[in-house]
Amino acid sequence: SQELRVGSVATLSRNFQENLLSPVLRDADLHLVLESAGLEELLERLRVHRLDVVLSNTPVSGTDRMPLRCRRIARQSVCLVGRPGPGRKRYRFPDDLGDSALLLPGKNSDIRTQFDLLCERLQLQPNIAAEVDDMAMLRLLTRDSGKLAVVPEVVVQDELAQGVLEKRCELPDVYENFYAITARRHFQPAPLKAILAAA
Repeated sequence: SQELRVGSVATLSRNFQENLLSPVLRDADLHLVLESAGLEELLERLRVHRLDVVLSNTPVSGTDRMPLRCRRIARQSVCLVGRPGPGRKRYRFPDDLGDSALLLPGKNSDIRTQFDLLCERLQLQPNIAAEVDDMAMLRLLTRDSGKLAVVPEVVVQDELAQGVLEKRCELPDVYENFYAITARRHFQPAPLKAILAAA
């Protein structure tokens, strides 16, 4: 059997991770190890070869001490999503934004930075109800609060498919990028090659 050891930053979308790993999930000969932690801790595990790949939404650069390859493997649009309602009029962005109570990613998020820049450019004053670092928690709050959230579509893909949430609009020029970080070495496990090829 083969082993694939994947580290992912704690704030990364679980849906994205599952979608990415789907090419190898049914491989009966594969032993999959998934670890979640902060980026610095994961990079150290990668450096000492305790991980084969680190998944992140933040790019990194290698150093002499830690030679790395960082490759963007996906780019997701970021949307405003909320619960559906009967007779709801079509959402007009940016005109309707001021009337919406928003759930936003935390201030350390690249999505949040892009959203803030978009609001500044359009001279918008968003009504911020909550700031949430964890995407899983942001998804739950969106589902249960009745407020609108700024999230990548992949985070709420199941709720959108089931009609629990609906997409009001895509935000222009706001994206989440996903990166695969590997150590610079000649050998990569075959399952990792399959995942990166599919990505």
